[in-house]
Amino acid sequence: MTRSELIQVLAERNPHLYLRDIEKVVDAFFGGITDALVKGDRVELRGFGTFSVKERAARVGRNPRTGESVSVDEKRLPFFKTGKELRERLNKDGSSQEA
Repeated sequence: MTRSELIQVLAERNPHLYLRDIEKVVDAFFGGITDALVKGDRVELRGFGTFSVKERAARVGRNPRTGESVSVDEKRLPFFKTGKELRERLNKDGSSQEA
């Protein structure tokens, strides 16, 4: 689902709201998550999951084509861990085998 598809679904489910207001809410929601991650904070949405930032140290890598050593700078990467409720809903189809 893309951002515009999300906005369209929300608009269909809430016909009493203006499309521009829904766009502002979606932008504020994702902007809030982004801002928190940039500050290094963790964002927890109960039942859905947790967004956090993982730090990767600088290292020496290899260029797969030439085999040459390449310096890879340290970086911060977004990380998402699903919540229990979301995992259960994803695996609720009945095809999962229980031990």
